Amino acid sequence: MSTDIESQEKSILKGAEGSRALNDNVMILAAQGNGLAVKTEDGLVLVDAGPGRGTTAKMISDLRAWSDLPVKAICYSHGHAGYNDGVPVWLAHAEERGDTAPQLIAHENVTHRYDRYRETAGLQRTLNAIQFPNLKLNNPEKAYTNPTVTFRERMTYATRGRRIELIWAPSETDDALVMWLPDDGILYAGAALPGTMMPNIGTPLRTQRLTIRWAETLEMLADLGATSLVSEFGQVIEGADQARKVLLSTARALRWLRQQVVDRMNQGMSDVEIIHAIDYPKELFDYDWMRERYGAGEYIVRDIYREENGWWDRNATNLHPGHPDAAATAVLSAITDKQAVIDRAKALVEAGDVQAALHVIDLLALAPGDDPVLIEARHLKAGLCHLRAEEISPYVSKALYKSTAKLLESGRRRWSTND
Repeated sequence: MSTDIESQEKSILKGAEGSRALNDNVMILAAQGNGLAVKTEDGLVLVDAGPGRGTTAKMISDLRAWSDLPVKAICYSHGHAGYNDGVPVWLAHAEERGDTAPQLIAHENVTHRYDRYRETAGLQRTLNAIQFPNLKLNNPEKAYTNPTVTFRERMTYATRGRRIELIWAPSETDDALVMWLPDDGILYAGAALPGTMMPNIGTPLRTQRLTIRWAETLEMLADLGATSLVSEFGQVIEGADQARKVLLSTARALRWLRQQVVDRMNQGMSDVEIIHAIDYPKELFDYDWMRERYGAGEYIVRDIYREENGWWDRNATNLHPGHPDAAATAVLSAITDKQAVIDRAKALVEAGDVQAALHVIDLLALAPGDDPVLIEARHLKAGLCHLRAEEISPYVSKALYKSTAKLLESGRRRWSTND
């Protein structure tokens, strides 16, 4: 695996700010992304506990260099893995100090998400291994500590000396919250605003994220009038005008994409046809916060399409498909010159069309068996995946290409454990 994907993987979940104080009462903590600590007369209120291990230990060390007040509450920015896996470490820290255990506050949907993740633990391990092949993620059956306090729409945290508002902000997840500090003009947007990257709607291995709902959340946040805006991964956005611009321009881009997809769906176009038909205007997408660093415009197009369509890809062959091995064997039986397929795929690579070469090599690479020409085809496909990973921008696509290459290089053809 190249150092490029390794370095991206190590950096993709890190906040850009590190740990630093925004003022005497508010501090950013380097969690999985940007965490937050807020001083009140009663103690500290945090957003996110980090992924555990060294990251959470460093959060505690940085916090204690800033304040010795007890931690009264930990708010879950959202329910994705890693953001609050470190809760047990914080609870142990409170016990060691003789402090009362902090409240664990989250949107009510976090509990449902954790239940679902526990139920699908094997799936979650597979998805995370494919998407983050080098990260040591926690066991999904044990990583989740349920919140002790939940809310539905909005919650004012009861404390002296500082107003803290927790607001439901459905976006990347249906359980995301933001923290609004009106006394400071600071809005912690968390997962609702990734930072220096396009909203990761439609990520290939994840559930739907509802594009217009995310746009509505961004518009709601803009109306708060924050003068400092803390995103999930990027640097703090300073100034009311700039904060509003980032939020509303992102919402406008999402609404524009929705309209573009709907117009083409109404013409009977498939998702792949729509992907190749859309041009992205610079006035909406030429911003640092709309870079295809993690998410991608194509991902969003697919997610919008999925909102209005079923699973069928409009190819009648796939309506009631045979088993993948049976289908691949049938295709293989129609090929009289297997070496010609390999030669054609290599020629397409030489011509600069790696994606077309992938389509061609699948005529052989998907078939079962240990025929030397099939093994050669799989190794060629692995190499094509490495090449394709260098051609595209989004981290997730790079990771999936690299993971697929690794799978093929290990002698396997599919992700199922019985392959």
